[in-house]
This record gives sequence, C-alpha cells and structure tokens, in this order.
Amino acid sequence: MNKSILLFSMLRFSFQLNDDLTCKTLENFGMPLLFKDGHLVISGVFPVLTKEESIYISFETQPQQPKCVGFDLRAFRWTQAMIFTIEEINKDNSLLPNITLGYRVLDNCASSTLTVRAALAILNGLEASNSTCSSSTPAVVTSSSVDISRVLGPFGITLVSYTSTCTCLSNKKEFPTFSRTIPSDSHQAKFLALLVKRFGWTWIGAIQAGNEYGIFGVQSFTKEVVKYGVCIAFTENILSTYSRSKILQLVDIIKKSTVKVILAFASERDLYPLMQEIVRQNITGIQWIASEDWVTAARPSTEEIFKSFGGTIGLATRKMAIPEFKDFLLNIRPSFDPANTLYNVFWENIFGCTLYLTEESFKQNVSETKSKICTGKERLDEIENAFFDVTQLRLAYNVYKAVYAIVHALHDLLFCAKEKSTTVLCGDVSRIEPWQVTKHLKKVNFVNRFGEAVYFDENGDPPAAYDIINWQLNKGVVSHVTVGHFDTSPDGGSQLVIDGDSIVWSTGEEVPKGVCSESCPPGTRKAARKGQPICCFDCIPCADGTIANTTGAAECVECPQDYWSNDGKDSCILRDIEYLSYYDAMGITLTTVSLFGLFLTVATISVFFSFRSTPIVKANNSELSSLLLFSLLLCFLCPLTFIGQPTAWSCMLRHTAFGITFALCISCVLGKTIVVVTAFRATLPNDNMAKNFGPVQQRIIVCSCTAVQVIICVLWLSLKPPFPDKNFKLSNKKIILECNTGSEIAFYAVLGYIGLLAATCLVLAFLARKLPDNFNEAKLITFSMLIFCAVWVTFIPAYVSSPGKYTVAVEIFAILSSTFGLLLCIFAPKCYLILLKPEKNTRKHIMGKIPSKRL
Repeated sequence: MNKSILLFSMLRFSFQLNDDLTCKTLENFGMPLLFKDGHLVISGVFPVLTKEESIYISFETQPQQPKCVGFDLRAFRWTQAMIFTIEEINKDNSLLPNITLGYRVLDNCASSTLTVRAALAILNGLEASNSTCSSSTPAVVTSSSVDISRVLGPFGITLVSYTSTCTCLSNKKEFPTFSRTIPSDSHQAKFLALLVKRFGWTWIGAIQAGNEYGIFGVQSFTKEVVKYGVCIAFTENILSTYSRSKILQLVDIIKKSTVKVILAFASERDLYPLMQEIVRQNITGIQWIASEDWVTAARPSTEEIFKSFGGTIGLATRKMAIPEFKDFLLNIRPSFDPANTLYNVFWENIFGCTLYLTEESFKQNVSETKSKICTGKERLDEIENAFFDVTQLRLAYNVYKAVYAIVHALHDLLFCAKEKSTTVLCGDVSRIEPWQVTKHLKKVNFVNRFGEAVYFDENGDPPAAYDIINWQLNKGVVSHVTVGHFDTSPDGGSQLVIDGDSIVWSTGEEVPKGVCSESCPPGTRKAARKGQPICCFDCIPCADGTIANTTGAAECVECPQDYWSNDGKDSCILRDIEYLSYYDAMGITLTTVSLFGLFLTVATISVFFSFRSTPIVKANNSELSSLLLFSLLLCFLCPLTFIGQPTAWSCMLRHTAFGITFALCISCVLGKTIVVVTAFRATLPNDNMAKNFGPVQQRIIVCSCTAVQVIICVLWLSLKPPFPDKNFKLSNKKIILECNTGSEIAFYAVLGYIGLLAATCLVLAFLARKLPDNFNEAKLITFSMLIFCAVWVTFIPAYVSSPGKYTVAVEIFAILSSTFGLLLCIFAPKCYLILLKPEKNTRKHIMGKIPSKRL
C-alpha cells in the first residue's frame, strides 16, 4: 500500500499537464547523476552510492529529497566503463557516423524505491538540461532490472543489463524489452550443480537473498542438484534490510547444522553483514560456494574475512582486459558542475579526503573538518588501487558489451546498406520508437574487437561462459584465482574444465566432505532413515546371495544362480559343486563295501559251481539259485552307478538298473519260495501242484515278474526320464548335483512294485517256515525278506530327509544292506555246510526229518 502511494506521489511530483495540453517538468528528481548531451542519449542506472538513508514521510508536507551514503568504487567503475565505451564509439565513425551519443547516468543507491525513481526520471526526459517531459533515450543500461523493467517495459523502452542474472527476466511475456550481457542464473545454477556433483557434495545448505535474484537462483539450483541425488539441508533468506536478530538466527542455524558446504546465492551487499558475524563468532571449516555476484567482490576479500571464507569457490563471468580504459580512468577529475557530483564523491573516496574546489569554500569549511584536505589537483597515477586494474574486468566488460549491442541495434535501425562498403542514413534520429530498438537488438550478432561474439537468444540471454574462481591468500592479500571454466555450446551442451590440484580448500589440501552420511562401503547398501532426506541413511549389509561391489550402492545385486556371495558381500564366487564322488571318504567306503559284496557273490557262485553235484546244491534248485546269485551280482554293481558326477545316462541307468535288478532278484526269491511251498504240498495226498510247477513255470514266474518292472521302467524313460539337476536350495554355498527322478510317480511305482514282490515272498516264506525239513529254506527266505522289508521301509523317510549327497548315500546303503541280507541269509548257511560241515551235505541228512508218505 505504502509503495503504491509513494509511486503515485512520484508521478504527481514529476510532471503535470497544463491547460494547453503541453507537458512541463515541475521539478527534477534530484538524483545523483553524470550527464552529457548528444543526438541520442543512452541512459544508465548504477548502484554507486550503497545505501539510502531512511526519511520520514508524513504525506502532509512535501517529502524531502532522498539521501544516499556510502560509495562503491567498483560500481563507479561500471559508470566509467559506460562513458568510456560511448566516447570510444563517438570517435569511431563506422557505427554511427555524424551522430553523437550522449549519456545520462543515474544512481539508484542500491534501493528498489530509488530504482523506480530513476525509471521515472528516464521517462521524464533529460534530468539536467531540458524542461519537457519527452524522453529521447533509445535504451537503458541497468543493474537492477526487475523493478525498472516493470516501470519502463510498458513504454517499450529497451533495457540491457550487465549484472541482473535472475531467471525470471527471461520471461518475455512479463519482460518483453529486456536483454542482458551476463548469463542467466539458469546457466549459473546448472554449472554450480555440476560443480557440486564434480566434488561429490550431497549434503549442502543454501543461503539466498530475499529478492528475485536469490529466490529464483536457489530454486533453479535445487532443481538441478536433485537430479544428482543432492539434498538441501536448509534454505535461509538474507533480508535486504539489515536485521541483526535475523543474522544471529542464521548464524545459529549454521553452527547447529551438520552441513560443511554452503551455497550463498546473494549479492555482496546482502551477504557482507552475515560474513562479518561469522568471522566474529570464529566459525571455520565450512566450504562456501559463491554466486557470481560476490565471488570477486572487493569489500569481503580481506585477510580478516578469509579466516572463515578462505577457499571459497564460485563462478564469475569471463574477465577481459581493456588497456585503453586505464588511461581514461586516470583522467578523471572533480567536477565543477553540481549535477555531476559523483566525480567529487569519487575523488574524496579515492584519496580519503575532503574536497574543496575553491579557496572560498576552503576558508569557510577548513576549520570545521578534521579529515585530510584535497583540492582536486592530486594525481591518480600515484594511487595504488584495484580500481585502476583493467586487466580483469568482468562486469565492467559486460557494460562495454551492453553499450556496443545497443549501438549495433541503432546502426541497423538507422542505416541502410546500399553497397558493401557504404551505408546511408535511412532513419530519423529524432523519431526513433523504443520498440524499434528492441526489435533490432534481438537480431544483433557481431564480433567485438576482443574476438568475442555478442548476440542474444530468443529470451534476450547471451551465451553462457564462466570462470571458476577460488579464494586464495598470497602474502596477506586475498586473490581471486581462476582454477577452471564452464562453457556452453550452440547445440546446448556444456563443458567443464577444472584444475583440482590448484584449488585451495577451506579445510586444507583435501576436498571437503559434504555428506550427511558417509558412503556405504562395498558389501552394504543404503537404508533410508525414517523422516530424513535420502542423503541421510544407514549402511545395511547385503543379504546372503547378494552383493554390492561399489561404494555407495543403493541396492544389493543378486548373484547369478551358479554363484554365491563371499563373506564380505562384495563379489560373487562360484559355488562349490557337491556330489557323491569316488574320491571322498563316503564314496570310497561305499565303493569298497559294494566291491566286497561283489567278491562275496562271486565266491558264492564259485562254491556252488564247484559243489554243484552235492545234495545241498541240487536240493536248492540250482537254476533259480544261479539266477538269484547273478541278480545279486548285479545288485552289488548297481551302487557304482550312483557314485560319480550325475549325467543324463548315469541318471537313467542308476534308477532303471536298480529297479530291474531288484525285481529280478526278488522274482527269483519268489520263485524259490513257491518251489518250497509246492515241494511241501507235494507230500500231501492227492496234491499234484509240484508236478505242475516245474522249471518252465519257474522261468515264467521270474520273467513275468521282472517284465512288469521292465515295462514300468520303459514307460518312465519314455515319458519323463530322470535327468541331472542342480539343487540350489539345500545349501547356499554349494550346488548339489543330483539326479532328478523326473517322475515321482514312476519312481515310487518302481519302489512299490519291488515292495509288493518282497511282501509276497515274506508272506509265503513265513507260512512255510515250520515245514518239517532238516534244511528248510523257507526260514532263510523269511529272515532275508524281513531284513529286506525293514531296510526299505526305513529307507523312504531317510531318503526324503537326507540332504545333498547323503540322499544318494542312503539309497546306496539300502541297496547294499538289502543285498547283503539276501546273500547272507539265503546262501551263507549253505556255504557253511558245504565248506565246513561236509558230513551234513548228504541226501539222508537233508531228508532225515521228512515223514514217509502214507499209502
């Protein structure tokens, strides 16, 4: 509300319309300025005086003229750069021949209010010379651009800024007449984000000026760094108006924060009070990132400020040397013109004196002042001051380019090229419309005498180019050392070149760590902390079977199926392959036992073959016994197919060989059992079963019973055969090579059929166990079948519960146990009688207990 009233008051104060509809200036604005008339007058607004003193406005009386204090030598050099450029152009007849440029430089005292006042003064006409309200300025070179653009923009007056970087000014709908020779903050924010990424900082704080420059700058920066996983710990404002309580509050936030890297996106004027307080409280060890507005500022570049801000790194616009500019600066003299009082203020500041230009003024005031007296005859070439260093011009060079851009637009507007070597004036200097200058400024594209291309894109922005500046202390003097640069290319790409070895850091030689949590070492992953930014996390070890082989991994990667994680969880190692081998202890033991059984079987066969004519051998059905011994021989060989690395053939062989050999074995036992039963029944009257159960029937029983198992195995192999398989479930660190049965139904059908034959044998043998015979083989078969059934009944749960190679070992154990049971129970007693009790190997002894037939 107050600002609106003040603006209305200014407008009312500046001009009024008379009855004859002519515009007459009532009174000038009384603003500090530098002025020179010409055919065309280019205006400039600069913050030479640094602070506006507060005045009381009652709205009852005419307000006092604003007063400004402080003096910025750097800003004054910007004004001189503008004047120097205009004078250079006036001496050169190639751009504006027969046209003299003038200038009007207004001082806004770094105040928004006085910036608006300066804009109105420009609209009002020549502040120092004329009394009309018309303005003959074709364009304005300005520092503060948002406020002045909102005043001058609607009138179509062209604005070219040398220092305003706010991204908001690229909005052509809101600021249609604005252009600049300094890159937009969108580029600066992008490059600062790349700088943060380059040094691995992920946890930083941000301090922003409470204006468009700071707010939009930090917003753009935040948008860029989020892409790189960077977290902003805090974002705090610095007020343009000094507030000690706010400064202390901000310092307290910095002290309590864990942040070690802070971006300050503010002007030097806004940031300086905070810098002083940080130095006063001796806060060190923070790496500061500077925006271009303060990284090369002279006032904070002192040894005292360096204690807390040493090693500051930031971006600055490209520097340029203009040698002729130094002679121009050395020729500055105090002014006798009351309108050009800025020269006098400069003189007093550069020499640190009070200036009296006349003897009369000297006599009147010399007794009242205690400062050094100067007369205006002092020599500037005897002063050592950075003001005269024209080898590292940055913003002054931007002023130089801004003036030349405006003049090139005026040249294109006023002159028509008739031939390659001549130009003709085809425009009226007195009738230039502001929108015409803006139109031609957009098309400006030239290479200046320093070899730099000057042009603007569709948003009025120039190509971006920055130097990377580092604060270093050299013999007590703070130097702004260039340690790299950023450039953009016409295709939108960017290039970063930086010499990391030449950087001096706030913490010493090593790059400061700007992290909330240290990067997770290999073998661990990030786990976000609840309620905290993603940059703050804990490191969790990877689960078994997963690894993280890089530092700072967000997730653990699962190992390939044949691999497993090592103890450190940072690499995958090949799993151990496990199977029942011929070379491990268990394999050797089982092979030995199997071969021993094979030896016993061969020995038994030898005994039976050697004593084949004895009564015991004849009485035990030598054909079935021989076939049984052959099947037992195969049963002892069968475990050898279970040992060794499984293959497709070995898997099919081991299961089918096991099923068929045991079916043959039990079929032989079944045949022997039936023979015993029929032999007993043959002793009964009128029972002819023995006659009908001869060798042929015995062979049929053995073959048919075995054939059933063969059919089952053939169907098994045809439909879903066993195959080698890798078992990853039983052990994390091992691959168990085993034979997958393929069809569980077929596997249990094979076992079930063997069990059925064994149960039948057991029942028949049990029924015939008490036959009155001196050598009753039914008892031996009963014992053997009991052992066989007991082994295979206990085999099933043991087989299911045994892990890995022990499953195979259990199966081999069952095969060997049942085979030894059959061999020993059926044939051991006979061999004992044959070899050790030959006297009982007689027909009489064998038939001794059989009762005689009843007639």
